[in-house]
Amino acid sequence: MAAEPGTSEVRRQHSFDQGSLERYLSSHLPSFPRQPAGALAVRQYSLGQSNPTFYLQKGGQAYVLRKKPHGPLLPRAHKIDREYRVQKALFSAGFPVPEPLLYCSDVSIIGTEFYVMQHVQGRIFRDLSLPEVGPAERSALYIAMIETLALLHSFDLQSLGLQGYGRGPGYCRRQVSTWKRQYDAAAHTDIPAMNKLSEWLANNLPPHDNEESLIHGDFRIDNIIFHPTEGVYARYLIGNASAENSHEFAKIVKPLAERGLELSKRSSFSSTHHSISGELFHQSRKGREILLKVKQFMKQHIYPAEKEIIKYYAGHGNTEEKWKKPPLLERLKEMAKAEGLWNLFLPDVSGLSQLDYALIAEETGKCFFAPEVFNCHAPDTGNMEVLHIYGTEEQKKEWLEPLLEGKISSCFCMTEPDVASSDATNMQCSIERDGNSYVINGKKWWSSGAGNPNCKVAIVMGKTKNSSASRYKQHSMIIVPMDTPGLKLIRPLSVFGYLDEIHGGHFEIHFNDVRVPVSNIILGEGRGFEIAQGRLGPGRIHHCMRSLGAAETALQIMCQRAAQRETFGKKLYHHEVVAHWIAESRLSIEQARLLTLQAASKIDMLGNRKARKEVAMTKVVVPRAVLKVIDCAIQVCGGAGVSQDFPLAVMFAYIRTLRLADGPDEVHLSTIARWELLDQSKKLTAKI
Repeated sequence: MAAEPGTSEVRRQHSFDQGSLERYLSSHLPSFPRQPAGALAVRQYSLGQSNPTFYLQKGGQAYVLRKKPHGPLLPRAHKIDREYRVQKALFSAGFPVPEPLLYCSDVSIIGTEFYVMQHVQGRIFRDLSLPEVGPAERSALYIAMIETLALLHSFDLQSLGLQGYGRGPGYCRRQVSTWKRQYDAAAHTDIPAMNKLSEWLANNLPPHDNEESLIHGDFRIDNIIFHPTEGVYARYLIGNASAENSHEFAKIVKPLAERGLELSKRSSFSSTHHSISGELFHQSRKGREILLKVKQFMKQHIYPAEKEIIKYYAGHGNTEEKWKKPPLLERLKEMAKAEGLWNLFLPDVSGLSQLDYALIAEETGKCFFAPEVFNCHAPDTGNMEVLHIYGTEEQKKEWLEPLLEGKISSCFCMTEPDVASSDATNMQCSIERDGNSYVINGKKWWSSGAGNPNCKVAIVMGKTKNSSASRYKQHSMIIVPMDTPGLKLIRPLSVFGYLDEIHGGHFEIHFNDVRVPVSNIILGEGRGFEIAQGRLGPGRIHHCMRSLGAAETALQIMCQRAAQRETFGKKLYHHEVVAHWIAESRLSIEQARLLTLQAASKIDMLGNRKARKEVAMTKVVVPRAVLKVIDCAIQVCGGAGVSQDFPLAVMFAYIRTLRLADGPDEVHLSTIARWELLDQSKKLTAKI
């Protein structure tokens, strides 16, 4: 057999009866090759400080075996059974670990307990300085490590079936105590700095040491397998003072202990009562956990599905099939729902703040169909918010519940083709009371989502007659089932030539004597503007954060293209103008994100109404910034940038419409100016 990298002959102190192991695997491991596949070959991994680990190969099949060491063991170390159970739970939850295949508690087989797992191909970096990779790849590797470790910490022990498996609260105290005992048991020389450091740690434990989560005790770059070309692919558990070079680790202890002791004396470490009051935007723990799960779901399921979903829509051309949802998209939605990544936009349902969700919305904005996978796509989100906040119990039961479950979809009918809808008081669509019904007449367009065959209901804004009321109290919102007689879909409207089939298109709809029950009115006659203001605040934030996700995708494409292509004898990114585009794009994204998070934070603290100025500012700044990033990416990609080979043209078309949707820039600028003048006048009055 070809030697597995990082392995050697089995060392004498860790040898076992290989024939006994082969017979056991033949009868207990279904995938294990039977005769006449040849003899089982065994080699031992060279590095690691925990349990002896072995590479097994037979008949083209490869496995990894971990077992307890022989002889006396450190207290509470080498828990093979515990390791197997935790790894099995993590694999079932989709965490990147090799699949555990078999556990054996019968010590008569090879002399100790052991388990066998799937062998995973990839890269292992033995030199911690990573001399073989460049700065960009080194950064990507570190980020992948951090994200993977954070994902591990985000898991709920109960959902993994590991509740009560650990010892619960007091983790930090136990760690300090355990490591001190293990150090004392293994140390051969006295290291004063280590003694002082352990004393300092024992005296500076966190006051609220009751958090329960999964912790990895040996997570370092040389203890991880990386995908051959991408980030972290799988955790490869290797190690034991099983390692040939274990004696060298004693040399590391003294300088590390001295460095740790030096850090402990710094003022920033002098107290365990650290304040987070200076943190600009505080994401809740649940928000962090959900964001990590969304990122993992995107990596594992959504990005790999992009090509197939794009192919589905490209293949149906101008047929009616183009409005239907691809089966893969529906499967992804069921998977997201099963993982609890569903309706994240609605605080009362998800338990997330607007700031929490803003960061999640940015992540989903990196892929054009991702928001729908999580049931967090417009216009359904806005309609669900309206029904949740303003709907009656009957309206919620009939329409909100199936929308939240993803059984139906909806559209929102506000903009009209025959008037300047930037001034919504121009609206002509009428909603007139007639006995126990309201009768609706008028034209609407840009009714997003109406082409979806699953669109069963529209929320329509129109005028209800009340000449004595203020011009802002003459409009109402009403629920109209899509199958109501008189409601007719006239045509889909294209956006720069795109019909936007994935989101159900944007339709012109006519209402001709459409009659619905009086009970379908939302909140009451004349409350339309009030509802619209409540609806548009969070919705605009969601649009903006999703747009920033698109900007991140565009910047990624720009950088990749700049690193791949050469002009005039050098890479594109070596041309100063391209380098400046990349830098300016990063600046624009970061600035726009901060403004959006500020608006989201103010909504959380003070409500939609108090955050109107910040929301208006965000609505102007973000589309402008994102359009600039996409435009630079198109320029770097050249002709390919405006073709179907890249998503940039579609992204540009979508983001450009945001400078019109939910009010054009000019309206928002007028609002910002009005609020700024008011704020300045208050400051002047206060000084006087």
